[in-house]
Amino acid sequence: MPFYPLRHVPLPEAARAVYHEWLTELDRELDRPGCDRYALCRRVLTEIYYPHLAGRDPEGLPVGSRVALLQMDAANVTLEPEYYHELDQEKWHRVKPLIWMWEMFDKSPLGENVELGIRFRRILARRIFRRCGKNFKAFHFVKFSFGYNMEVGDNVVIHRHVLLDDRGGIRLGNQVSISDYANIYSHTHDIVEPKLVHTPPTVLEDGVRITYHATVLAGTRIARDSMVGALALANRDTSPSTVHVGIPARPVKQKPSDRTRAPGRDPLADDG
Repeated sequence: MPFYPLRHVPLPEAARAVYHEWLTELDRELDRPGCDRYALCRRVLTEIYYPHLAGRDPEGLPVGSRVALLQMDAANVTLEPEYYHELDQEKWHRVKPLIWMWEMFDKSPLGENVELGIRFRRILARRIFRRCGKNFKAFHFVKFSFGYNMEVGDNVVIHRHVLLDDRGGIRLGNQVSISDYANIYSHTHDIVEPKLVHTPPTVLEDGVRITYHATVLAGTRIARDSMVGALALANRDTSPSTVHVGIPARPVKQKPSDRTRAPGRDPLADDG
């Protein structure tokens, strides 16, 4: 099988300089003691969506425009996790503007830009997650529940349209890869009374791969170096270094023990 490492994609120097300036400013502002994250969210999103209205008195605008401008401020919106009983209000207040900025960035013309998007989301992830390792990569339209219950190791990659329901906590080990449209849950409802909610943590150990459209249910431990195949449903712990497929997912193949990882440098690494 041919080896296809990620290639370096050059950007025009002028564009790269502007991206670097913008991301550096965002990073520094978030590091500043006393940073008002809600005000920062409002400013960043207004500059992206309605730069011509920045600083305008909204009272002179049509009511629809005023409604649109209100969406730039995370304080003016509600998100589904806010309705969950066990929400930690203090932690949520800290991460909510960053989650809203992440989601609105993804819906903007900037969101499909891989180079800019991965670096932007990495800056936010380090402030949202309980722990975020080096070289974290999230592509567009990744969704979280609380965000603050995420623990992420080094060199983790999350592809498009992935749901990470960290309501009960999700831990991703080093080198974890989650493919497009996968769902990882950490809460489940009683079969009779849906208001009875169980929130066991879900763990993906080092080297785990969750492939396209697969689902991992709450409380499951995906063992080191194992794989959950496309469309599979993992509702029980897996075996190490084993491929699991089907509904429910069952072990079908042992990974070879003598394999070696091909060398290659990630062009989107922290220092890329």
